[in-house]
Parts: sequence; structure tokens; C-alpha cells
Amino acid sequence: MEYKFVSRSIDDTIAFAENLESEKFPGMVICLNGELGTGKTVFVKGFAKALGIKDNITSPTFNIIKEYYSGEAPLYHMDVYRLEDSHNNFIFDDYFDGEGISIIEWAEIIADVLPDERLEINFKFVDENTRVLNIKTYGKKYDDLINSVL
Repeated sequence: MEYKFVSRSIDDTIAFAENLESEKFPGMVICLNGELGTGKTVFVKGFAKALGIKDNITSPTFNIIKEYYSGEAPLYHMDVYRLEDSHNNFIFDDYFDGEGISIIEWAEIIADVLPDERLEINFKFVDENTRVLNIKTYGKKYDDLINSVL
């Protein structure tokens, strides 16, 4: 299914992420795509805050994966922007099949290794404050998730 959410501010994006977090489940995979500066990392900050993670959330561009264990569930924040493709990146299954929550920035780069069931959010820049989040669900639990949040 496809959905749309319009964020008119950073606070809107954070609130949306916090609402998604309230419906979290083990093994959840959220894929974030969109140009630089559209709010992907802001989304992760909101989700992490709602999980109870107090660490400063920054994009793991050069690390690829940052792991946070201080919240209600493990959070695996991935930024695969620097990867050329997923062919030599077999490590992702270990994260996707676990008890934690994976949020992946630039997920389209590793599309061929993403799990069949997942949530994809594409951030589109409208103006200085406004972003359109086009949301696509893969699997019933993600349909249920979005239906309970929107």
C-alpha cells in the first residue's frame, strides 16, 4: 500500500517518527530515501528519542552502521550512501533478522538485500520547511503499522 504524510516542520517529522516508534516490533526495518537535507536523519533522531535513547544521533555515513542499546529496543542506524552496491555487504541479514529495529538511510542502494517485508519512506523536498513523505508498505504488519499511525 502507498500513503502520504506532509511534514511542515522538523517537529512534524519528529512527531511522525515518534508515532511510528510507539507501534514498533522486533525486526522492524524502515528504509529512508531522499535527497540530502530532506529530513532522513531528523526522522531517526525522533525515533531514537521515543525509544529512550539519549545519545546524540548523527548520520553514520563513514561508519555505515551505528548501534544503540540504551533504549527500549536495540536500534541499528545505517547510512549506506558510501556503498556502491550491496554485493559484498552480507552483514545486513544479521541486523534484519534480529530483535532490534533497523533504520536505513539511502536504502535504495542496497535494495537487493532488503527484506521482503519492510517500510519505505521517500522524503521529497517541497520548500524550506515542507517535506512530503511518500510511504510504501511491504507486508501486513507494516500496513497495520501505518494504518494505526496515520
